Amino acid sequence: MRIGIDIDGTSMRLGIVDGGQIFRKLVVPTKAEESEHAIIDHLIETIGTIINSNIRGIGIGVSGIVKTGKGIIQDAINIPSWKKVPLKDILEKEFRIPVFVNNDSNCFAFGERYYGEGTLYRDLVCVTLSIGVGAGIIINNELYNGYNTGAGEIGSLPYLYSDYERYCGQKFFVRNNTTAKEAYELALQGDAKMLALWNELGEHIGNLMKTILFTYDPQAIILGGNIVKGYELFADNMYESVYKFPFKETVERVKILLSKREDINLLGAAALVV
Repeated sequence: MRIGIDIDGTSMRLGIVDGGQIFRKLVVPTKAEESEHAIIDHLIETIGTIINSNIRGIGIGVSGIVKTGKGIIQDAINIPSWKKVPLKDILEKEFRIPVFVNNDSNCFAFGERYYGEGTLYRDLVCVTLSIGVGAGIIINNELYNGYNTGAGEIGSLPYLYSDYERYCGQKFFVRNNTTAKEAYELALQGDAKMLALWNELGEHIGNLMKTILFTYDPQAIILGGNIVKGYELFADNMYESVYKFPFKETVERVKILLSKREDINLLGAAALVV
């Protein structure tokens, strides 16, 4: 048994994972506005409520840059006080079991590879379309971190007048004076302006898929994040864009799939434990 933990600026999701199933799941607030040590103490206290003698390790996914070998969080997104936090050393000293820390997009990819839609594939790119746009990359069944765990920051790639994050995530809707949730609800009611927004989004996401095909040529691309709720509204335009990729065989062979399992990041964090 392993403990998987998924941390973002809003909540910490913890669970005991065994055989791809989650037991004793807890969701607590991150308290991101508090000090570094207050948040760590809160995390330690919460882990203490579920840990037992059968737990052989803890895996943690965090939004931000992580030095995976040393388990140091360099810069946690939406947790201002977490700058250069040696979380691995702190938790190993506290609980006396191995601790593994990685970027949340990498945990998403690990979760999909072992427990989700990616179990049939050795080469995957798992894309999160949400507040931010990022990806976890699996090459030949191994997670590719990059030297500074910066691999997969595809949202920051230059695109049009900014970057892909501005055109493929929540920021796309915000700069069009709405939110993904509102745009989804209005589009379902037939609002022409919102339907047009989703069509435009599909074209941008399709261009992002082509960029992934050029750079990684994976067997499958798995889409996750809350933007995917509107998949039926942007899918046609996404595929229309993807089909313009110059190498026909690549497009015919790649699978574009949707993430389906709840708490896939938590499962992926637990899978970090070797």
